[in-house]
Amino acid sequence: MKKSLLWRGLVVVMVLVFALSACAPKPEAPAAEEAPAAEEAAVEEPAAEEESAAGGMQIPEIVDGKYNVALVMLSVHDDAGWSQAQWEGLKYLEANGDNLHTTYVEAVAEGADSEQVFRALARKGFDVIIGGSFGYMDSMEMVAADFPGQYFIHISGFKANGENFGNLMGAMENMKYMAGMISGARNKLDGETKTGYIATFPIPEETRLGNAFALGLAKTCPECTMDVRWINTWHDPILEREAADSLFDAGANVVYTGADTPATALAAEDRGDVWGITYDWDGSCTADRCLTAPYWNWGPEFLRIVNGLNDESYTPGWDYFDSNEGGVGIFGLMEGQELTPGMLEIKEQAPEDWAMIVDTLAKLTSGEMDRFDVFAGPITDNQGNVVLAEGEMMEHADIDCFSAWGGCEVGMYWWNENVTAELPSLD
Repeated sequence: MKKSLLWRGLVVVMVLVFALSACAPKPEAPAAEEAPAAEEAAVEEPAAEEESAAGGMQIPEIVDGKYNVALVMLSVHDDAGWSQAQWEGLKYLEANGDNLHTTYVEAVAEGADSEQVFRALARKGFDVIIGGSFGYMDSMEMVAADFPGQYFIHISGFKANGENFGNLMGAMENMKYMAGMISGARNKLDGETKTGYIATFPIPEETRLGNAFALGLAKTCPECTMDVRWINTWHDPILEREAADSLFDAGANVVYTGADTPATALAAEDRGDVWGITYDWDGSCTADRCLTAPYWNWGPEFLRIVNGLNDESYTPGWDYFDSNEGGVGIFGLMEGQELTPGMLEIKEQAPEDWAMIVDTLAKLTSGEMDRFDVFAGPITDNQGNVVLAEGEMMEHADIDCFSAWGGCEVGMYWWNENVTAELPSLD
């Protein structure tokens, strides 16, 4: 499949230090570090030959007598986005698991570098190795085949072997749908109709999340539209900022992102009269002009899977959790969170829209509504074609598939009727 070639790109040098995040500068020589714990074991220096085999990175040691878990991340652990959400999930696992030792290796490039790191961790004897990027998929598949007595869990992607190599993902489309509803209400309040989407790679995940937002947008603002900018990277502060500015310049009142940095909120804050929506990490939405942030809460999912692997009640396979399991959220609306300034105004000045937003979230988090309800017919694409007729539903295979690739009937190679952009090329 062409999809397997579209791997998440690694930004080797962090160009900007975000004022709105807790990011620290990227280390010159990325090294593995231990997640905080009450009593941390010292990490021994790896042998020179093993360090070289893992691309020059130090590979941590296991702790005898404990169940050892390692997380491999694409970016640094405090990137204010995708990797930081995973790192906080690892801390949750350490704090809530029984007799666990956790560690991580950060800033690991996809491809050959990641294969070397996964292989080195397996040789060290880690019981569970979690890979946190789409482009780790093929490397993890190869290493898992060579180490059948250890477990490999890949976040995103689409491969698994049903034995020791599992795929983990969740219904982020539900929270993108919520972000679309919030954006539509905000646009109506501001007397605007345009929104924008910063998309990463032309894969089903990105069109799925874009269409979910567009469908939510139509619920609260039927006349609103969504434009798209493709950046072909998961993490590039400059490209993300340029894309955000481009969409704002084109008239978008709200811009949201499928990438990792808070660029949308930074651009909105600089302008002062528009709104940005960040992604991935619940700490990324701190600016006054940040409207909300769909985010991942990996901790409970890591704990569920690691506990199940440890007691042999869980078999790795295709694991796609929905929003009633607590693994995804929408910032400002979850328990214990305060509304952002932009949402507080919606609540106060657009009570009917607000009631619809709150009711929809309650249904999603209770399980009364799920990802298939988000994509229930009728759906018409922006070329006038009927994607799903009234009463029709997708199957899970459609969620992460382009029909041209085979394996699904409907798939995600379409834009909802309120999207003004063209479909990405699959060539």
